[in-house]
Amino acid sequence: MFQNQDNKNKLDNNLKLMSISAIVLVVLFVYVLLKSDTAIQSGSYYVGVIFLFILMALAFSLQKYKTKIQKFIPKNKFQQELEKTKQTNEEPLNTTITAVKSNITFDDVAGIDDIKMELEEIVDFLNNPKKYVKYGATLPKGVLLVGVSGVGKTLMAKAVAGVANVPFFYQSGASFVNIYVGMGAKKVRELFNVAKAQAPSIIFIDEIDAIGKERGLGSNDEREATLNELLTQMDGFDGNSGVIVIGATNKIDVLDDALLRAGRFDRRVFLTLPSKEDREKIIKLYLKDKRYNFDITKLSSDTSGFNSASLATLINEALLNMIKQNRSTIEEEDILLAKKKIQFGKKQCKLLDDTQKNILATYQASKAYILQTKVMLLDEGVGLQDFIYPSKSQLEKQIENNLAGSIGVEMILKEPYAVYESELKEASKIAKLMVEKYNMADDVNNLLNNIKSRLKEKIITNKDEILKLKQQLLKDEVVVF
Repeated sequence: MFQNQDNKNKLDNNLKLMSISAIVLVVLFVYVLLKSDTAIQSGSYYVGVIFLFILMALAFSLQKYKTKIQKFIPKNKFQQELEKTKQTNEEPLNTTITAVKSNITFDDVAGIDDIKMELEEIVDFLNNPKKYVKYGATLPKGVLLVGVSGVGKTLMAKAVAGVANVPFFYQSGASFVNIYVGMGAKKVRELFNVAKAQAPSIIFIDEIDAIGKERGLGSNDEREATLNELLTQMDGFDGNSGVIVIGATNKIDVLDDALLRAGRFDRRVFLTLPSKEDREKIIKLYLKDKRYNFDITKLSSDTSGFNSASLATLINEALLNMIKQNRSTIEEEDILLAKKKIQFGKKQCKLLDDTQKNILATYQASKAYILQTKVMLLDEGVGLQDFIYPSKSQLEKQIENNLAGSIGVEMILKEPYAVYESELKEASKIAKLMVEKYNMADDVNNLLNNIKSRLKEKIITNKDEILKLKQQLLKDEVVVF
């Protein structure tokens, strides 16, 4: 129920209670009148009876004219929002879009502790808005969760809603795409109207790239109209409205720049594949209250490349095999069978053997040495700096960072390997900009070859340091400088 409906129900209940109370008291006085003659000798008795009849008449009058009386009751912020909606001819709130209560908390999400800490600020704002408002602080309207499929973007959004204990509106980006022109934009308006009426609340749009792709790419007028409406709605409420919009995508590079600018999705949270330590925590969480007889630490080490969804499937498959064998304890053989099913039955799950881990560790160790920053075994992509006035040396450094892994593998393992295509593409993209847009070089291939030559010299000179980082990655799956 919306807030204005709750107020109306409270008024109705109070009026009914007054009426029932008046009737009960009248009955009591009539009973006393019939049972005791001495009780009516004093004038106060008649005064009391008259007062009760007046009270009863007042209660029935209030019930009759309750609609007019409601107009004089001060409106709270939710009712004001509804009035504003009607005045601006927006769609009324009689919609099929409904909120759900999330039962997920941060305790149900293992690992990624740094992500939890960042999102706890959102929870604190929803629970204690006055703490921020009194200093004039506003929270970002939109939070964009970025990561490959299965890393827990939807789960994290549900955890935020569950811990904050607020209405949670889940929509997929594809649900706004409609063959009928204008229907997607209409649904966006309805979604925001309902969320604002039930604030504080969370709007979660999964796979937002379905509607948020850069405008001008293709000729889908309906999708662009839906995106324009989303941009308008995110501009239409301030940071203290109590509505937080959380989006999720694994294709941030295709999103429209207007969606990522300040005042919309201006906070980005990157979720990566879980590290060895995180996988161990996730496995322990999924094994809670279950009997097992295998080494969790070894399993976490053997599941490099698994995301949290894959680990959940692994434990469930092992559990199903245990039940099939009429046992009550998950054994090592159940885990091995489950791993085979996932490895060969689900091609999207990247299960690394020792050879593949050696290649990837060499790649990431080379990149870690060149960048001199924290690198995880399963990281993909280089954090690019957004220079307002980029210099030639800054752009060459970005190319170097993207090529470091590939050159490192080639020099140390004596053969080139195709590891992360995205980083090679990014290096070529920057080189092309330097030649065609900035006129900082004459030829793309010459520019890339010169940078590769410098990298080869650095890596060969510092090969021993890189091999130490490689061993650390194989052991802990993370290097921290």
